[in-house]
Amino acid sequence: MPDPVRNAAVRAVMITSVTLILAVVAFLTTVTSSWLAFPMTIAAVVATVVATWSVLDIWITRQVWRQRNGVVSEPSSSAYPGRRERVPEERVA
Repeated sequence: MPDPVRNAAVRAVMITSVTLILAVVAFLTTVTSSWLAFPMTIAAVVATVVATWSVLDIWITRQVWRQRNGVVSEPSSSAYPGRRERVPEERVA
């Protein structure tokens, strides 16, 4: 994974984890009827919007990186050999 995409992914994981913590705190304050329930719920909703954008940022950053730098393509070890590579082997046999 390229560095900008990795940075976006780390940022998204951190924001998502903070969002989950805010959601749990909002739930617990709501259950206990605390005065913090409403502010924490608003904070959790805002954090959810920010977390959604950060996850989309990974996809956008990856697309931008691919357009600027091209796709690095390497054949895998399980790929079939090309026709030009097979033809001499068949003639020998």
